[in-house]
Amino acid sequence: MTPRLCFCRNGMQQRKNSWMDGMPGTQCPIAPGTNFTYKWQAKDQIGSFFYFPSLGMQRAAGGYGPISVVSRLLIPVPFDPPAEDLVVLVGDWYTKDHAVMSRLLDAGRSIGRPAGVLINGKGGKDAAAAPMFTFEAGKTYRLRVCNTGIKSSLNFRIQGHDMKLVEMDGSHTVQDMYDSLDVHAGHCFSVLVDADQKPGDYYMVASTRFIHDPHSVSAVIRYAGSSNTPPPPDVPEPPEGWAWSINQWRSFRWNLTASAARPNPQGSYHYGQINITRTIKLLISRGHIDGKLRYGFNGVSHVDADTPLKLAEYFNATDGVFKYNQMADVPPAVNGPMRVTPSVITAEFRTFIEVVFENPEKSMDSLHLDGYAFFAVGMGPGKWSPELRKTYNLLDAVSRHTVQVYPRSWTAIMLTFDNAGMWNIRSNIWERHYLGEQVYVSVTSPERSLRDEYNMPDGALRCGKVIGLPLPPSYNPAR
Repeated sequence: MTPRLCFCRNGMQQRKNSWMDGMPGTQCPIAPGTNFTYKWQAKDQIGSFFYFPSLGMQRAAGGYGPISVVSRLLIPVPFDPPAEDLVVLVGDWYTKDHAVMSRLLDAGRSIGRPAGVLINGKGGKDAAAAPMFTFEAGKTYRLRVCNTGIKSSLNFRIQGHDMKLVEMDGSHTVQDMYDSLDVHAGHCFSVLVDADQKPGDYYMVASTRFIHDPHSVSAVIRYAGSSNTPPPPDVPEPPEGWAWSINQWRSFRWNLTASAARPNPQGSYHYGQINITRTIKLLISRGHIDGKLRYGFNGVSHVDADTPLKLAEYFNATDGVFKYNQMADVPPAVNGPMRVTPSVITAEFRTFIEVVFENPEKSMDSLHLDGYAFFAVGMGPGKWSPELRKTYNLLDAVSRHTVQVYPRSWTAIMLTFDNAGMWNIRSNIWERHYLGEQVYVSVTSPERSLRDEYNMPDGALRCGKVIGLPLPPSYNPAR
């Protein structure tokens, strides 16, 4: 049976246009044998992103690809043009079919550990059978590295070469040098690599982190004109432990001197001086319902409705589809039974909000927010408390769309909810996402103005309760 599909563009903000976000809470699935054209702007953004199928466990089956957004010609970039702009998609790989994975999770079982790691769709001997990239000595290359996998954090490195970090999740960074970089599920970064070594072959390596039974994949970079000298036998090993990874994250800084599109125009550069109007603390919850494992936030496990949440809201047809704010801003004092329901919270338009994620689990999590860039201001072990705000980076935290949360640790982000629409907060650990670790945020403009949000596009798909309903009145003309 041919599956239905939705496609999400991971990290693209879809300004005023959650209709094109490609999540089941905002779009009806594309039926078998039909097609759908996404129309959207890469507004106020530059950087490295990717798209993927967002329904069920389909992300595990592939169907993903890169999106590279370059600066306009009049906007200076804080480094010289590279000889080539290359894409490196790394991710864990499973032998199980995505439908089999769904059945395992529905039966209360786990998808288990990955069978390997892929680079640009190749693994094992296939990845190293022929050069993946060719470098010319003396030139500099840009590599856009994204973790498109469904579970594993990876460490990326190039044999004999250092990497200069220049961009992360759509923001220019302070240009520090690294011999390896951790890239977590859903994250992207760009590095500049100088071809300054002796001509020959060198391995580009991605290895799983923080799990038993580790896996690695190696692909070959070949210098042009070399005599096919095999790569040196000493393949660099990945780092060990959580502390190394946390310390590396703390070294990342936003490049405040770069002239480029800014992903948070409403929040300004001085985000640390804006008063927080609300704190939302999201505790990752895990429990069993009818003997089956579920994940969620604050005791609520999300399940998709037959009618996309955005459509139900737009047509004023939420009765029987979802109720707002079934989840509180703070987790319950005592862990009770989890509830399974479509989970939607509301946020006041253009307010500056702090969101704190707490991960009590023994494994890594990676959290993503559609529609926005946020400032990842702090993280640390244990439970979060207000006193820990003293440890925040309130000057130059990187503006990004995805952030990791280490086991039994917390991570804090800040952002202005200035993009009207219905937006998904989710785990990039896809079995957790499938089992309910997600929530939608409804941000509505009180003026119902086209300045703040587009009407539903004419070609938008309809399904569920909104089939046959008359269109609501248009939003007010922009003033």
